[in-house]
Parts: sequence; C-alpha cells; structure tokens
Amino acid sequence: MLGWAFALLAPTAWAGFDEASSRALTRLAETAGPVQWIDIAGNCFTMGDDRIYPEETPPRQACVEDFSMAKHEITNAQFALFVLETGYETRAERGWRVADEDWPGPETPAGSFVFFASENPRSMNDWWQFVPGANWLHPQGDAPLDVRFASFPVVQIVYEDALAYAGWAGARLPNEAEWEYAARGGLDGEVYSWAAAEDAAIEDKANTWQGVFPIADTGDDGFAGIAPVGSFPANGFGLFDMIGNVWEWTDSAYYPSHEDARWRGARNDGFDPSQGDRPVRVLKGGSFLCSDSYCYRFRPAARQAQDLALGTSHIGFRVVR
Repeated sequence: MLGWAFALLAPTAWAGFDEASSRALTRLAETAGPVQWIDIAGNCFTMGDDRIYPEETPPRQACVEDFSMAKHEITNAQFALFVLETGYETRAERGWRVADEDWPGPETPAGSFVFFASENPRSMNDWWQFVPGANWLHPQGDAPLDVRFASFPVVQIVYEDALAYAGWAGARLPNEAEWEYAARGGLDGEVYSWAAAEDAAIEDKANTWQGVFPIADTGDDGFAGIAPVGSFPANGFGLFDMIGNVWEWTDSAYYPSHEDARWRGARNDGFDPSQGDRPVRVLKGGSFLCSDSYCYRFRPAARQAQDLALGTSHIGFRVVR
C-alpha cells in the first residue's frame, strides 16, 4: 500500500517501554475479554467481482471448509494481554536493520506510518508519514493508549505480529477465501455484505470516510476515525466490522488478479506490480479511510496488497481456527 519514500516527523518524547507505557499496558490487559468465536459452516460461493476493480477479477467458484472466526477484530486490550504474557515486541517497536533477514529496504528506526488529514493533497506522502515511536500502544506516536481505547481494534500491526498473536491464541490468520466468504454473511454475488435493496445509508452499516478524502472526515457515521469493535450491525453470520473500520491481514499471497496460475510459479510470496519484488499479502475489508470517491474497497470482494514489513494506523486483524 505504501512505498519506501516517506517523511520522518520529529521524534516524540516516548522512547522504549517507559513507566507510563508499562502502566497503560497493564491496565489495558486487565480489561481483556476472550476471543468470541462464530462457527461458520463450509460452503462454495462466488469469489471476486467483475464490476469494480481489475484485481478482483475474474469471479470464480471457491469452496471453504468449516471454520470459526473471531466475532470482532482483535482489540487493544486483547493484544495487550498477549504482550503482557509473552513480552512480545512488535516490528514497529523494534524497527528494521539492513542485516535483518528478508529486509529489502533501508535501515528504519522504530516507528510506523500514521495518517494525517491533508488540506493540500498531492500524493500519499501528504497524508501518510512515518512517525518514530508509533506502534500499537502509541498508534499516533505520542501518549500510550488508555483504557478508553481498550475495545478499539489494535493497529500498527505487520504480518509477523498478527501471526505471533494467532499462534499464542491457538489460532491462525484466515486465507482470502475464508475471509471473503465470512464477510458476505451468507449472501452470494452481492456488492456489499447486505442485499442490494439495503444499499442506502452506508454510514449506518460500517465505519468509512464521509467527506472529501483526505481533507476532512465529517463523521456522519458517528466516528471520524477508528470505532470500537461492534459499533455497527453484524452481518448475516454474526460477524462485526468485516466492512470498514480497519483493514485486516489474511494469510494469502497477493497477486494482481484471481488468475493465480499466471503468477504463482515464480512468485510464491506474492506480487504487486507497484511494489516490485517485495513480498505482499492480501488485506481485506477496507477501513475508516475508505470512501466512494477514493478507496471503494469496503466490500467483500475488494482486496489490497500490503508489504509484509510495514504497519499503519489503519491495519489490524482477526483470527480463525
């Protein structure tokens, strides 16, 4: 989603796991509830769409076996409990060094990408900036999260972080077919996760961007930014926030169409023409930054390539088993 060119903001006062961060971590973890599971019966469905973006084509029949999926995106509190019990440090906290295995870019300090509204947008670099010190506990790079954000989805998560949590939880990441089937909520062939007759007033159904992107989000859906999990109606399977709020990692390699055979032999770790040789996985679901006019990807069929090494303030995940 983001290239290597980025602007470095001035370092924040936070550096390392200080006393305030330790207190915040403990308080968040104390509020953590267990992952709630929704059982989904396997079936076949039409995966993809030929009405919107080319990477969603061609539509094809896909089948999934029985599985269970987390009812909500993994929250800050749930991730805090994982960190408290394991001592895990996310990639944003560690940064990248030239010597790190599979790192194709320059040495990068601890930190991550943060979205900033831009009054004079010219390119993505005007609204995405790399902020030293930004990570899951400090998603904007400043003060640590307090308990008011316990039920918000965790963000600033890279692929390896999501895998680490999933392993600890006795779970795994969904593959793209499982994720899309689950997002459809039992409906086959619809553009959204609801019937076409209900297309009006998307702000009542999902957390997306209202207004002119990236200048101002009017918050007509009740949130100008991330929303607590479960703030909008569940889909037909009882899953919340499969559309909008934050992008979610899958375990599927990304290719620029569903014709995997064209790419998979030489590119087992995924391929996005705009990102060269960097390995990429599929993100699904869109986020609070998606709008009709800019990122029309708050749909089950929509998909986005994401570099495995980079996190942002609108990427999270959920798990399956």
